[in-house]
Amino acid sequence: MSLRSLLVHLNSGERSKVRLNTAADLARSHGARLTGLFAEVAAPDGDDGPPPDPAQAAAASREAFVEATKGLNAEWIALDRGDDDATVKTTTDFARHFDLIVIGQRRPDNSRLPPDFAEHLIVNSGRPVLVLPYSGDFPTVGKRPIFAWSNSGPSARGFADGMMLVAPRAEALVVGLHQANDTTGATDQKESLRLAINHLAAHEICAKPEQLTLSDIGLMDALLNHAMEHSADLLVIGAFGGGGYPLFSRGSGSRYMLRHMTAPVLFSH
Repeated sequence: MSLRSLLVHLNSGERSKVRLNTAADLARSHGARLTGLFAEVAAPDGDDGPPPDPAQAAAASREAFVEATKGLNAEWIALDRGDDDATVKTTTDFARHFDLIVIGQRRPDNSRLPPDFAEHLIVNSGRPVLVLPYSGDFPTVGKRPIFAWSNSGPSARGFADGMMLVAPRAEALVVGLHQANDTTGATDQKESLRLAINHLAAHEICAKPEQLTLSDIGLMDALLNHAMEHSADLLVIGAFGGGGYPLFSRGSGSRYMLRHMTAPVLFSH
């Protein structure tokens, strides 16, 4: 599937600009339509500082959106402020009408974003969600992607969604992980990785397979470490499934990744 419509979540936070710039770059490179959705809770004073005036915050967001999307087919929309539940529900309902959703990782002290905002979007929108870390800039996404492969349904969905974001001539990796001393699992995984590589090749994506042995650092830390070693600008994972890795309860690995990511992560559910 080609990428033709993107939704980027915007608010009054300082990281909104990073999300907007990344989404605008993706829209330009893919010839896609971009919609900016301004949505945040009516938060009290907290670690994020006093809440901005709603009208002024919305106006500033719209102005920044118009400037960043010059030459694009783009639209800015604002949702009415509400409590956590209302913000999550209205954003999730709206997000179902796009190929891809771009949001930011929630800082622990961010009082203007519901704590479970990302999880609800990933699980309930029916769309892949690209989450950008709360620190750093991301001028490119998809030139050095890593696909996490566990021979499971969520991994297969991740492949289909992640292919939308892979740049031409990308240096891609497909990483599988197995537990130490599991020789049968390692052999089966090697064949599964071969098929996964062939699948990407059919879509003109050249990728290399890698098998990693799980150690005491755990599955998600192993993926994060490998992403750092590869200088990955995208990590694609099947989210909230638990399939293929029985040592994880359903969703625990995805929640860990949402807290500790260091590179853009595409979550497919």
